[in-house]
Amino acid sequence: MSTLLCFGLGYSAEHYVAMFGDGFARIVGTVRGAERAAVLNARLAGRLKALVFDGKAATPELIHAIGEADAALVSIPQDESSDPVLRACGDAFARAQRLRSIVYLSTVGVYGDCGGDWVDEETSAKPTSARGRGRLAAEQVWQDLGKRRRIAVAILRLAGIYGPGRNALMQIARGDARRIVKPGQVFNRVHVDDIAQAIDAAFSRKLSGILNVADDEPSPPGDPLAFAAQLMGVPPPPEIAYEKAAPSMSPLAKSFWEECRRVKNDKLKRELGMSLRYPTYREGLRALLEKR
Repeated sequence: MSTLLCFGLGYSAEHYVAMFGDGFARIVGTVRGAERAAVLNARLAGRLKALVFDGKAATPELIHAIGEADAALVSIPQDESSDPVLRACGDAFARAQRLRSIVYLSTVGVYGDCGGDWVDEETSAKPTSARGRGRLAAEQVWQDLGKRRRIAVAILRLAGIYGPGRNALMQIARGDARRIVKPGQVFNRVHVDDIAQAIDAAFSRKLSGILNVADDEPSPPGDPLAFAAQLMGVPPPPEIAYEKAAPSMSPLAKSFWEECRRVKNDKLKRELGMSLRYPTYREGLRALLEKR
């Protein structure tokens, strides 16, 4: 059995490890702080080893872990200048003899604003935000590494992520949900379990290339909130016009609303043989409510 190295034990990576980590003999993952590393090492001793990576410099222990890894999952985003993982660890990746497969978690935001049109993996990526441009550049750097080293590099472009602890049901329960209405605006979403499925299939098949990881139904942003309220038997939050909501949004949040696209996932199903567990937010929210 092999060794998995996870750069960035965040929401998606932790769910992947929880669902599919038994497929590896050893798992090493990075977090930003020593306190978080200590908690994980105490809680998951024997299953996972957490190392500190601050995005600037790699410790000798992390460099050694790269050399021992058979597969690498990268979920750390680019920063203002470049991809922090390859900036700090590029030489180690160039020397890693055991490494056979890399999965890089990107975003459908690299497509930019498409005026609500459908996009697939053949659509030219034309990001309109600095964040999107940085992601697209990082994708290319990882793909270039794969070509030089003859390593399979799968780029998974993720739609809006939801799942346990991060969903419309919780927003309704907290009372802080805002049902914002912008005519023509739609978003794709994806349940974190389906992201984990896609990661596992990409590693299993040693996939090279780009795949959209999104649900089947791009829909208005307020629809999941209204459905969550219906499931909980409470009135939905009142609708708020985007023009009234925009001034109180963060620049990051506003950048999402300034782009609109419908994302196709046909290639995901075809090349990975995947069936989504939660093809729309309705199946996902029902399952989350049952688990509550």
